[in-house]
Amino acid sequence: MQRVLRPSALIPPGFDVESAVCDGATTVITVRPTSDKSLCPGCGASSGRIHSRYQRCLTDLPLAGRPVRLVVVARRFRCVTVMCGRRIFTERFDDAALAPWARRTARLDLLVHHLGLALGGRPAASFARRLMLPVSNDTLLRVVRRRGCQPYAAPSVIGIDDWAWRRNQRYGTIICDLERRRPIALLPDREPATAQAWLSGQPQIAVVARDRGGGYALAVAKALPQATQVADRWHLMENASHAFLDAVRKSMRQVRVAVGSATINPALLTAAERIQYEGYLRREDTNAAILRQAETGVSIKEIVRLTGHSRGLVRKVLRGQRTDVFRVRESSLEHHLSWLDAQWTSGHHNSADLWRRLRRLGFRGSERVVREWATRHRRAETPDAQSVQRVPSARTIARLMTNGRDALSKSETVTIAAIEQGVPLLVEAREIIAAFHTMIRKKAHVDLDPWLERACASLVGSFANGVTRDKAAINAAIKTSWSNGQTEGQITKLKLVKRQMYGRAKLDLLQARLIGAT
Repeated sequence: MQRVLRPSALIPPGFDVESAVCDGATTVITVRPTSDKSLCPGCGASSGRIHSRYQRCLTDLPLAGRPVRLVVVARRFRCVTVMCGRRIFTERFDDAALAPWARRTARLDLLVHHLGLALGGRPAASFARRLMLPVSNDTLLRVVRRRGCQPYAAPSVIGIDDWAWRRNQRYGTIICDLERRRPIALLPDREPATAQAWLSGQPQIAVVARDRGGGYALAVAKALPQATQVADRWHLMENASHAFLDAVRKSMRQVRVAVGSATINPALLTAAERIQYEGYLRREDTNAAILRQAETGVSIKEIVRLTGHSRGLVRKVLRGQRTDVFRVRESSLEHHLSWLDAQWTSGHHNSADLWRRLRRLGFRGSERVVREWATRHRRAETPDAQSVQRVPSARTIARLMTNGRDALSKSETVTIAAIEQGVPLLVEAREIIAAFHTMIRKKAHVDLDPWLERACASLVGSFANGVTRDKAAINAAIKTSWSNGQTEGQITKLKLVKRQMYGRAKLDLLQARLIGAT
């Protein structure tokens, strides 16, 4: 059965249409309220005694491509309560239709709010003009701030992590409800005291998933000693891989001896390699000066003061992380290597032809890059003493040692075999890290104690000592299903919101756009 479209269906509920005219490019609709009474905002009593009438001009949703101006013939009432301080009050409407003092209808205000949440200030204002909604960027942000964040249910499982206001300079803290998969709070910094103050007001929290930083662990231990802390599994896997990379860096001198390139002939180096080699010699002088200070028992803080180097550089030297001779940079061919390998395997060895075909696939580099790749690939298939002389970087060695042998070229296989034979401690470290990854993936928490006994005496002993200090949280990470992955995803969303506003949003606006949107 078809229903007749009435004019009252186009306006907010609670009003009747008196007239509707097109005033140029704008539709003007005059309406009157249907109720004959209103509630006094002072005492709450209902009154039907009309004092006077006046007109309120509002903006409503556009109609047929035209902006709509709503003229409400509102009334003033006399309060019938003798003791009420308000003698005369203006008519009040349902908040779902029209709020007091509002210049927009509630449904238009809701649309403006969602535009501000989705796009921010200026982009939303530009889009609103296309929708026939003349709203300024300041108004959009003001609506978002005014509505703020809705109250959230008390969480029992949370994730906590830091996010960058400005990378390496200023950080904040985000807290997520992992059960409901939504952010619930943003803190202005990542100080343990700030996190502890927030956590102290949430005594019902039973599980806290966090990264492996000590600040949040300390805050949770003080504020919620009964809560279970869960270390993030992704960070554990990444820390383990980084520990093996550190082990390779510490062993680079032994690696060069094993490969047979403990000494380098500068006359055989290219111009770019010679520049890197000269930088390596300068680094070696710096390293020797720092190590001499450390051998006499001087603290890191004192070494920083005496040498003028940064604390991070001194720590890298003492950990043996500055021993690479050549530093390998990412090539422009990185995204096309799988295609090139497939073409080379199928017999296409002409570098010029490969370059022309790559250009059709979107590669924008020069032919020389492809030609050098083909030359290196051709030499790699005929390993000899000269091809093994060049020792890869520590990062490359770590990758090659953890890859399958079927994925290595002939020269890479010879290099890795020489390293495994000459530096057995690296092989042991690789096996320990692989065992740790397997333990995390299979959730075999019973293997943690035997693993610690083996790892503490190896090249990854510092990582094992860190696992020992955080053993309870790592045990919980292996046993339980909770993870900080949801928090990391919300940080990605927070970064998007922050960049939409060119990084200039204050904390209340970030909270309103991130937390209010959920």
